[in-house]
Amino acid sequence: MFETLSERLETAFKQIKGEARITELNIANTLKDIRRALVDADVNYKIAKEFTDKVKEKVLGGKVINAISPGQLMVKIVKDELADLMGGAESELNLSGNPAVILIAGLQGSGKTTFSAKLANYLKTKRGKSPILVAADIYRPAAIDQLKVLGEQIQVEVYSEAESKNAVSIAQNALREARSKNKNVVIIDTAGRLAIDEAMMTEVADIRTAVKPQEILFVVDSMTGQDAVNTARAFNDRLDFTGVVLTKLDGDSRGGAALSIKYTVTKPIKFVSSGEKLDTIDVFYPERMAQRILGMGDITTLVEKAQAEFNEEQAARLQKKIRKNQFDFQDFLEQLQQIKKMGNLKDLVGMIPGMGKAAKDIDISDDSFKGIEAMIKSMTPFERSNPDVINQGRRLRIAKGAGKEIQDVNQFMKQFDQMKQMMKTMNKAPMGRMGLGRR
Repeated sequence: MFETLSERLETAFKQIKGEARITELNIANTLKDIRRALVDADVNYKIAKEFTDKVKEKVLGGKVINAISPGQLMVKIVKDELADLMGGAESELNLSGNPAVILIAGLQGSGKTTFSAKLANYLKTKRGKSPILVAADIYRPAAIDQLKVLGEQIQVEVYSEAESKNAVSIAQNALREARSKNKNVVIIDTAGRLAIDEAMMTEVADIRTAVKPQEILFVVDSMTGQDAVNTARAFNDRLDFTGVVLTKLDGDSRGGAALSIKYTVTKPIKFVSSGEKLDTIDVFYPERMAQRILGMGDITTLVEKAQAEFNEEQAARLQKKIRKNQFDFQDFLEQLQQIKKMGNLKDLVGMIPGMGKAAKDIDISDDSFKGIEAMIKSMTPFERSNPDVINQGRRLRIAKGAGKEIQDVNQFMKQFDQMKQMMKTMNKAPMGRMGLGRR
C-alpha cells in the first residue's frame, strides 16, 4: 500500500533539494507534484488542494532553522500534515460497558466477518479480554459458518441462532448470553449488502438502538479508494459510527481511503487489517503511517512487534549461547519461527527506515524460509545441536529429506558458519559485550 504515492512524493521533494532557501517560486512545482500525487492516489481534489495550501502556508511562514535544509523542512511539514489529515493521534477503543458491545458494519466483501474474528483475537490475546462473537448476518448462512470456523481457530465462542430471521433479537439474546457467561466484550457481525440500501440501514440502526453499543466500527475495503469514502459518508449519516477499520491493506490500494476518510466523516481510523491470518490487525497510528508513506520506516511498530513475540527468558538464553559460540541450528530455527510470527516479512522490512523502496523491488514472502526450515527439520536432534558433525554423508541425507540439492545444503551450511563467525566477532567487540551483557 502507498508504494506509488511514496515514489511520487519522493520525486516531488527532489525538486527542492539543493535549494539554499525556500521561496514561493521554488516550491511551486513541488507543491503541484504533491497535489497531483495525492489526486492520483484517489484523494479528492478539494482535500488535496487544501492539504498543499496548508503545507505552503507552514513552509513559507515557518521560522528558518539553520540546521535543516529546505528539502528536510518540506518533508517534515508534509509528514506532520499527512498525520493530521489521517487523524493526528491514535484513537482508543471504548471498552467501558459491562459487557462492552462493539457493532461491526459495512458492505458485503469488505472483510467484516474476518475482521470481527481478528478483533476478538486481539482483545483476547493483547488486552486480556473475554470476548464473544455474534453471528447476526441472517441472510448469508456462509457468513455464520465462516464466523464459527474462525471462532474455533482463536478459541472464542460464537453465538448464533440458525433458525432465527430477526437480527435484533439475536443481538439482544447474545447480550444476555454474554452476561450469563461473564463475557466482557460482545462483537456483533452484522449483515452486509453489495450496495447501500434502506433495509440494510434500518436493520443495523435497529440493532444499535436495541443493544446500545459502546463502539460502532465501519469496515472499509481500502482497495475501493474514493468509493469507500463515499460509502462511509452514507453509513455515518445514518449510523453515526464511532470509528473506521481499513481492511486489505496488503492489496493493490492507492491509499485514497486512508488519506481522505477522517477528513470526510470526521471519525477516526481505529484499526488497519491485512491478509487472512487472524493476527494481522494493528491499531492505526497516523504519525507512523505518515512516516511509512514518506519512506521513513516505522521502527516503533517493528520494535513493538518484536517485543510481543520474543520471550525475555529465551532471549537471555540465546545471548548466553552466542557469548559461548554455541549458537546451533535449533536456535536458528526457533528465531526464524519467532520472526514469522511478527507478520508479513515484506511489511516488516518496509518498517526499517530507508528500506521501504528496497522492499518494493524484492520478492519477500512468508514462504522464503521454507527451504531452510525443511533442511533443519531433516537433521537429527544431535545434528541440530552439533553443526560440526554434519559431514558430506549427512549432508546428502539432509538434502534428500528436504527435497533439495546437495549444493543447497552446502551453501546453507557455509552461510550459517559465516553468521556464527560474525556473531563471534561482534561478541569480542567492547560494544558487543556491553549490549549482550545488559537486559
